[in-house]
Amino acid sequence: MFVASKLPQHLGKSGWVEMLPPRAPRAPLTGTVNADIAIIGGGFAGLSAARRLSQLDPSLKVVVLEAGEVAEGATGRNSGFIIDLPHEVSSEDYGGSGSNERRHDIQVHRMAIALASDLALEKGWGKDVFDPCGKYNVAMGPQGDKHVASYAVQLDKVNEPYRLLDAREIAAVTGTTSFTSAIFTPGTVMIQPAAYIRGLADSFGDPIRLFENTPALSLERQGASWRIKTPNGAVNAGKIILANNGHAQSFGLFPGVLLHVYTYASMTKAFDPSRLGGERAWAATPAFPMGTTVRRVRGDDGDRILIRSRYTYNPRLQVTEGAIARAGRVHDRKFDARFPMLRGVPMEYRWAGAMALTWNGVPAFGEIEPGIFAAIACNGVGATKATASGIAAAEAALGMDSWLVQVFRGFAAPKRLPPQPFLTIGATANLSVKEWSAGIE
Repeated sequence: MFVASKLPQHLGKSGWVEMLPPRAPRAPLTGTVNADIAIIGGGFAGLSAARRLSQLDPSLKVVVLEAGEVAEGATGRNSGFIIDLPHEVSSEDYGGSGSNERRHDIQVHRMAIALASDLALEKGWGKDVFDPCGKYNVAMGPQGDKHVASYAVQLDKVNEPYRLLDAREIAAVTGTTSFTSAIFTPGTVMIQPAAYIRGLADSFGDPIRLFENTPALSLERQGASWRIKTPNGAVNAGKIILANNGHAQSFGLFPGVLLHVYTYASMTKAFDPSRLGGERAWAATPAFPMGTTVRRVRGDDGDRILIRSRYTYNPRLQVTEGAIARAGRVHDRKFDARFPMLRGVPMEYRWAGAMALTWNGVPAFGEIEPGIFAAIACNGVGATKATASGIAAAEAALGMDSWLVQVFRGFAAPKRLPPQPFLTIGATANLSVKEWSAGIE
């Protein structure tokens, strides 16, 4: 039996959720239900797995258990980039390994985008929810300029299109002269992550059943099936897809291989768009991977700026209000440095979001117990990689040997982490050094 030692906790109000009208969550589970497949986790991985299962076999009885409410967890705290190109936040240059591996990554990422694109078409979403607009990597100085140029060389090696922008050209996009150069890549899709995942959740009807505010408390093998206990009920399922990212470790699974890292975001109050020139909606990742992500979000009540920066290692899977406040002070400085014309526009929302990384940057994937299939470890690119791993887990659970399943099975096993206290000391120092190296970026 696997018993959860703790349940997810989420601090700070996500601006993405707060911008949306209230939503009535699905009722929690009461009593006992039976399912062909149970999915633990209602984020990118879990709900993508559910959608893929419904595509492959519409008759399957699928139960999805979400510990809280859809979009309140890490998915609704995401910055909303579904990135098609290599983008390893823990790397030195986003690029990953060799050209062949990068091409594989691109194919995998575009399968995730295809699932999201089909959903957007089906739901008739506008650009406020799903915008295939591409993204920018922006630099703020010579160090960043070098990374932009290096990224262009890498994209040449895999024959991917891009456009380089000088300081004047990126200023025309962003409305600020703070950036010295940029590279635009057209394949990224930008989403409003809370609206996206809510829409995906609310697209399901029988025989897919979603139960919110229903944490899985224990997993117990019973003959050829599994019994999942919840606070007021239970699920008897032939198979389980584990899609709760770092909280898989709460069940004693993947011991010593998951790095629990939190990142932080702040979002301004809506401001008069005339205060900032350029385009009213754009998205930029930093030239240096551990730098600052920026989005301008267009709204009916005005525009907002999102700043995401700061990384902390939190092995206990929780952060404090103090950590959010400290990150917020960093965000305020970064906001003022990039948008001096908006000085005085206050931040309205601040929040933290969890990531699960592995030391060697691979997913924790596959059949880890008879009938339990894991789609764990987003490695900092949750919208893309968690979606893809959810698709692959669904296919694997149905016994498929698809190209995507083969790719995920072909990854090396997650590398074991050093023991404590060396892990905490090393991880904290490593994050600090990388953030310091990013400098003004």
